[in-house]
Amino acid sequence: MSKTVHRIMQLITALNMSARQFDISIGTANGYILRMQKNNASVGSDVIERIIKEYPQVNLIWLITGKGEMFIKEVPKPKSKTKLEIEAYINNRLKEKWSDEKKALFDEILLEINNIDDSDN
Repeated sequence: MSKTVHRIMQLITALNMSARQFDISIGTANGYILRMQKNNASVGSDVIERIIKEYPQVNLIWLITGKGEMFIKEVPKPKSKTKLEIEAYINNRLKEKWSDEKKALFDEILLEINNIDDSDN
């Protein structure tokens, strides 16, 4: 089973970068990845976090275990709402809220009226 550092080297090749460029891109010391590979060392979780942060298209499961594809398949982003749609949604919610408050106020007034009628009798 290959180690994470070997998969990082595969990733660097797939990204068409040098190890030095990759080190710079993730903010590690110059020569870090090559040193880890030479020593067959384990890569720290902080470095894995940096890789995923800088390259979110990389499949974290693949990076850690070697299972699955190197890159995450493009997931379509949800359609963003237009300003008009957002304003309509807000207005509807406000109307619902105001309707509930008006109904509660109306019920409260009816109760007060009934209490007044009961006290007059």
